[in-house]
Amino acid sequence: MTDHAAQGQATAEDEVVRICQDLIRFDTSNFGDGSGPGERAAAEYAAGLLAEVGLEPELFESAPGRANVVVRLEGADPEAGALVVHGHLDVVPAQKEDWSVDPFAAELKDGLIWGRGAVDMKDMDAMILSVVREMRRTGTRPRRDLVIAMFADEEAGGAYGARWAVDNRPELFDGATEAISEVGGFSAQIGGKRAYLLQTAEKGLGWLSLKTAGRAGHGSQVNDDNAVTRLARAVSRIGDYTWPIEITDTTRWFLDGVTELTGVEFDPENPEILLKELGTVARFVGATLQNTSNPTVLKAGYKDNVIPGTAEARVDTRTLPGQDELVLAKLKELAGDGIEFSYIHQDVSLETPFEGPLVEAMVGALAAEDPDAVVLPYTLSGGTDNKSLSRLGITGYGFAPLRLPGDLDFPAMFHCVDERVPADSLQFGARVLRRLLTSY
Repeated sequence: MTDHAAQGQATAEDEVVRICQDLIRFDTSNFGDGSGPGERAAAEYAAGLLAEVGLEPELFESAPGRANVVVRLEGADPEAGALVVHGHLDVVPAQKEDWSVDPFAAELKDGLIWGRGAVDMKDMDAMILSVVREMRRTGTRPRRDLVIAMFADEEAGGAYGARWAVDNRPELFDGATEAISEVGGFSAQIGGKRAYLLQTAEKGLGWLSLKTAGRAGHGSQVNDDNAVTRLARAVSRIGDYTWPIEITDTTRWFLDGVTELTGVEFDPENPEILLKELGTVARFVGATLQNTSNPTVLKAGYKDNVIPGTAEARVDTRTLPGQDELVLAKLKELAGDGIEFSYIHQDVSLETPFEGPLVEAMVGALAAEDPDAVVLPYTLSGGTDNKSLSRLGITGYGFAPLRLPGDLDFPAMFHCVDERVPADSLQFGARVLRRLLTSY
C-alpha cells in the first residue's frame, strides 16, 4: 500500500476503472463526416477532473463540438525535454443491435469493462487522468514537464484534433521532444512467456481516391468505354496483388526476439511458421511484414439502365517506412491507363530505434511490476496521433501498459463488437504509468 493510500487519499488504481467507465458513457462516435456528437462533453469531463486537483487545463474547439484538452505539469528540471502524454476522446461508431451489451453503458461484467472505447482508447485516457490526479494530490512533481493532451478526431485522421493543435497551437508543445500514447505496452503470450509489445514504429497511411471517366449512355447499348468496367478491372488488380515481404529494422528486432523465445526462425518464404507462434498478435504483426493496399469503397451509377460517365473507388494503403512513393507508383502501374489518383488523406510512417532513456524507462517501469516478462519493439500497422506530433519533431511511442490474460484476443478488440478490457489490467497500467511519469 502506498503512503497516500494509507492516509485515505485516492490512488490511481482506486479511480482508473470508474474514470474509464465514465468516459465510455459519453458517446463520442466519429463517423468521419462531421455528423457525430463530437467530443465536447467528454472533454469537459476530462478538463473537470484535471481542474479538480488544481490544474488549469485549456479546452479548445477546432470546430463546433470538436473539443481538445491540453494542460502542462511543470517539471523540476527545466532543461529536460517535455514529454507529451496523449490520448484521443473519439471512438469509432457502434451499432447497438450488434452488441451483447449497450456499447455506451460501460458495464463491469466478469471482471471486464465492456463498451466502445474500452480498448481504443478510453482505457489509456483513464490511466493518464487517474495518474495525473494522484500526482497532484500527493504533490509529486515530475522531473520534466508533462504535456497532457486529450485530442478529438483521431479515428478520422486528426484534422480536428492533434493535427489541428499542431498546426494552430504549436506553443502548447514547446520544449517537447518525446510522446507516448496508444497501441503499445500490452502483453501477449509468446513461446509460453509473457511479452510486452512496445510500439516504436507505425506504417504510413494513404487513403486514395481512384476515379475514371467513360462514355455515358443507355444500358441497352454496346459501350466499349464503360467507366465501371475500367475501374472494376483496376480495383481487381490492386486487390489481388500480393506485396513482397520486406523487413524493417523494428520488425527484424521483434522477429529476432520471438526467435529467442520460441526457437523458431523467421522464413520470409513461409512467414506463417513463425506467425502462428504469436497467438493473438499474429494479425497485428503479419500486417507489418509488407505494404498493403485494400479496396474499401466503390461508387458508380444512379439507375439500372444508365451507364454512368464516371466511377470512383477508395483504397486504403498502409506503407512501410520510406515507401510511400514506391507504393503509389506500383498502384498506378496495376491500375493501368485512364485512372486518376488523388489522396483523400495521407500521413507519414514513423520509426525510431528501440533504445535510449525513454525506452529504458518504459522497459524498467514494466519490469518493476512484472519482473519475469520480456519487452519487444514492434511496428503498428495502423496509425496514431504521434504522426501529427512528429511534425513538431516529437518522437512518439505506443505505450498504454496492460497485463492481459493469455486467452484474451486483445488485438481483435480494436473497433470490434463487444469491445472490452479487464479492470485489473487498467489498475496494472496505472501503476506502470505512475512509475514512468514520476521517474523519467
